[in-house]
Amino acid sequence: MNICTKRKSTSRPFCFLLKGNSADFCKFSHNSGYVKRQALYACNTCTPKGGEPAGICLACSYKCHEGHELFELYTKRNFRCDCGNDKFGEMECKLFPEKEKANSGNKYSHNFFGLYCTCDRPYPDPEDELPDEMIQCIICEDWFHGRHLGCVVPESVELQEMICESCMNKSPFLWTYAAHVAVPPVLKVCKAEEEGKVEVEHDEDETKPEKEVSESTEDNKRKLQELEDTSAEGSCSGCRLGEMKASGQSRAQQGAVFWPSAWRTKLCSCTHCKNLFVDAGVAFLLDETDTVLAYENKGKTTEQAGGVEGRDPLMSALNNLNRVQQLEIIHEYNDMKTELKDYLQTFAAEGKVVTPEDIRHFFEQQQTRKRRRANAGQYYCS
Repeated sequence: MNICTKRKSTSRPFCFLLKGNSADFCKFSHNSGYVKRQALYACNTCTPKGGEPAGICLACSYKCHEGHELFELYTKRNFRCDCGNDKFGEMECKLFPEKEKANSGNKYSHNFFGLYCTCDRPYPDPEDELPDEMIQCIICEDWFHGRHLGCVVPESVELQEMICESCMNKSPFLWTYAAHVAVPPVLKVCKAEEEGKVEVEHDEDETKPEKEVSESTEDNKRKLQELEDTSAEGSCSGCRLGEMKASGQSRAQQGAVFWPSAWRTKLCSCTHCKNLFVDAGVAFLLDETDTVLAYENKGKTTEQAGGVEGRDPLMSALNNLNRVQQLEIIHEYNDMKTELKDYLQTFAAEGKVVTPEDIRHFFEQQQTRKRRRANAGQYYCS
């Protein structure tokens, strides 16, 4: 599944899906460059909002920040672990303390302070009572509420990748591809029950003056025209992008864009177009192995290559489930692990011996709480 959806969680439910990440060695120690893609976390305990943003690898989240308040960032591309560098003051990385003072090539966003989307809110948001999934843009790698994407999220969203409207506008030539390759857009609409009219539906904070929308559209058209003029001067014969432009087919330049599986294979890779992607800072779109799906599949292949003895039984079972089922099970597992640890710590603090009856009592309490949640209808949003 290509698209990344974020679910409400207070622990680390994705670690079992990211088998390409070692839980024992800091990524910095094994790669002097920037890792193409890896699971990342931000530590609110060590680098809270108001300071400098920093990201840590999976291993450091366990070995150096155990018990800290962590923000799960899922995966991000071209990043070096910051754990123990100048952003952490006197703290040293337990796994690889000989790190450079800063990683100038890292890119940061408000995600590193636990904030997401255009609404700049945390997730889960204690003040937001609306059930809504969050979807990650494959370019800026920020997470967006489905209702803040400026379009209706397609039903087959799990089979696609998404690019937010802001990133589309920063690389306006992508709108040409969107008109030919992307999933057809569906505007936010609702039917007026009494009058039978169709109206465009907006959140209050999303409403923009008509003049502002018009100016934004005209600006995008101007940028696209400039690119077309440049393309005409240095275009190559057989350029797919040039052929798409010549067809005259277009689409409204608004809202996020959802792309079907294998859409990257339809991008033009002629010399001129490669330079176009490089200049826009999105050359990775031409790389089919850049996707999260390819990353997860690589991890699965590595895990399977270890043979039966080295295979994680839980991971093997999860491979046969869809993403929603995987995350439900992993979320429950992490919750149970955290609660069991807290339960056993009470015995350690009092110097008591844990008996089989104590363990049986713990799991009976777990079952009781689970039944209460089910009866109350408190399900995690997807």
